[in-house]
Amino acid sequence: AARGKKRVAERSSEIKTKRAKLKQNKTSQAVKNTKKVTFPAENEEKTESCELSNIISVPPPVSAGKWKNKERVLVFSSRGINFRTRHLMKDLKTLMPHSKADTKMDRKDKLFVVNEVCEIKNCNKCIFFEAKKKQDLYMWISNAPHGPSAKFLVQNVHTLAELKMTGNCLKGSRPLLSFDPKFDKEPEYALLKELFTQIFSTPQYHPKSQPFVDHVFTFTIADNRIWFRNYQIIEEDASLVEIGPRFVLNPIKIFQGSFGGPTLYENPHFQSPNMHRRVIRLAMAAKQKEKLLVKEVRKEKQKEEQEVMMPDVTDDVFVTPAEQKPLHIDREAPEPQMTKKKLKLTELKKKIRMKRKGLR
Repeated sequence: AARGKKRVAERSSEIKTKRAKLKQNKTSQAVKNTKKVTFPAENEEKTESCELSNIISVPPPVSAGKWKNKERVLVFSSRGINFRTRHLMKDLKTLMPHSKADTKMDRKDKLFVVNEVCEIKNCNKCIFFEAKKKQDLYMWISNAPHGPSAKFLVQNVHTLAELKMTGNCLKGSRPLLSFDPKFDKEPEYALLKELFTQIFSTPQYHPKSQPFVDHVFTFTIADNRIWFRNYQIIEEDASLVEIGPRFVLNPIKIFQGSFGGPTLYENPHFQSPNMHRRVIRLAMAAKQKEKLLVKEVRKEKQKEEQEVMMPDVTDDVFVTPAEQKPLHIDREAPEPQMTKKKLKLTELKKKIRMKRKGLR
């Protein structure tokens, strides 16, 4: 037992000495191969020390600044949305690296619950898509939890996959925001412009963003609606090529709070989808009534246009009146008339009887 303990102790000491020698060899090689890395200033010229073999000059990193504007946007929807809305949400999430997602909200829950969801997700901005009747789509944008918030009716939705456009941009790149000059003339559009800039502009030095600017978000006002477009900037001649998605926002109301509160602005030109569909139905019914009236008028005109022919005197020359027979009233029922078939049968029966009797 004593000899075994000595052997184990000797082996452990030998292993330790071998490991120490290997570490010394590795450190000596690393010291020989190490090269100093320097970050020269932008205005300074290259010094002679940079030309040495052991010194490498590396430019400073692009995202050396701090991420100060920590705005996060929550993008999610209610239950009952169609495939087009789902693809639109996916496109917005890819274009906005500072966005977050969440599960669909139940229809029975009130909209004030969205503020709690934003607080749980640590988001201070929200884009919420609300679907009604499986055909109408509404979009809420709000500054959670204090407001303001705006409600829009989304129309003419076209996604990235549907359009198949030639434009393309780097994923996570920062966009330029281009606004129509009408946004600065009216107060309600000025408020919406501030909301759009805070939601759609990616913060500088965001961890998921790229330090490049290669596409533009445009917001134009036409026909009392806001038209959203996304274009790529081509470096060669600074021309624009549309990427997508595209949609039209019809403003309904602007609220002071987040998803509620006193109304700051109400669009007088807005017409609800139900009212629009009702107007279309009434117009179709009016067309059908007009068609029926036109048919009746045509029939009346045809009757009037028929020429009234005067009776000819010579038509009744060869007409001879029939002789009038005296009226004879039969007070007794007529005798039953035998048909030919029945007469023949009766005659045959009589002949057969006479033969049987031998009379014939």
